[in-house]
Amino acid sequence: MATYNGARYIREQVASILSQLGDKDEIVIVDDASCDETVSIVQSFCDARIRLFRQTSNCGVVENFERAIREATAEIIFLSDQDDVWHPNKSQQ
Repeated sequence: MATYNGARYIREQVASILSQLGDKDEIVIVDDASCDETVSIVQSFCDARIRLFRQTSNCGVVENFERAIREATAEIIFLSDQDDVWHPNKSQQ
């Protein structure tokens, strides 16, 4: 997931993904130097399946997604914007 100043949506989005993950799955979140509460909201989940990376300067959406893909360790990757909410069965489709 690529994030940038997504505090308005991020809590609902992360919750909708976590509810569909197994113990060995992960959410890779790369924050593009947000200046709102996005990072602190993500950290408040305190879930080991969340891997948060922070860009030191704003790099733009393409580079942010590229880094997220590089940081991912799983064979299957779902890309997600910060303001998407996953339907309850998205990962099973």
